[in-house]
Amino acid sequence: MTSPLQEFGIPSDVLLWEAFFLTTLSFAVGILGGFVGLALGSIRLPFLLLLGLPSGMAAGTNIIISAASAGTSSIRHFRDGRVDRQLILYMGIPSVLGGFFGGFYSNRAPDSLFLFLVGVLLVWQGVEFTIRGTGKKEQVEQDTMQTVSSAVVGWFRRHRGIVEASSGLGIGVLGGAVGLILGGTRLPILIRLLQIDPRIAAGSSSLIGFMLGVMGFAGHMSRGNVDYPLVILMGTTAMAGGHFGARYTGQVSRHRLVLTMGIV
Repeated sequence: MTSPLQEFGIPSDVLLWEAFFLTTLSFAVGILGGFVGLALGSIRLPFLLLLGLPSGMAAGTNIIISAASAGTSSIRHFRDGRVDRQLILYMGIPSVLGGFFGGFYSNRAPDSLFLFLVGVLLVWQGVEFTIRGTGKKEQVEQDTMQTVSSAVVGWFRRHRGIVEASSGLGIGVLGGAVGLILGGTRLPILIRLLQIDPRIAAGSSSLIGFMLGVMGFAGHMSRGNVDYPLVILMGTTAMAGGHFGARYTGQVSRHRLVLTMGIV
């Protein structure tokens, strides 16, 4: 278990026990991510770094695994009618462009800066969803905005295309650079500002995350920042877990789904 995969003819410096651990972790994360519409690469990425992968290699490997998980769960969401085509057009395309350039130019800025920004955004997402999820069910089911004025909400909804495109581009650049598809940053915008049903937001976010991840991977791949054997091992189990988890998204109330998003 302490032998590197290279001894088994697999071109990777990862140890056998590390590969087994990461593969199992990826399956568990895939199940949870498929349920809430998040790839949860933010859970995988720290483990990749802790096990000694260079930051660029960890980012490039993680983002395509996240894309695989999101892509599998998005198939289920699409079949069940939980994908907003306008979101895919206005937010997905800018995310694709941003993801590629973020991945390609990821070595131009310190990793610590990007990871700090991602951490701040993810903490905000967790607090936001937890507060909304632990409130009274009736309050969550209503389409209200208690902490944001109706005028601000109205502006966002009137300029929905601009909000979707600009946030999609920004999230794409940041996510492509650090190796995350950032569904946890995207979802609060969809639910909080644009007031989209959390179940539709979850399904749409999965598909957008898949698109972002593929192009972010392309940017990292052009730099050689990918451990392909690890991608195959972790990606396969992430896809299986994501498909399984997505089956239960439509079976829970908005209240419980929002709370689960906040916890994870």
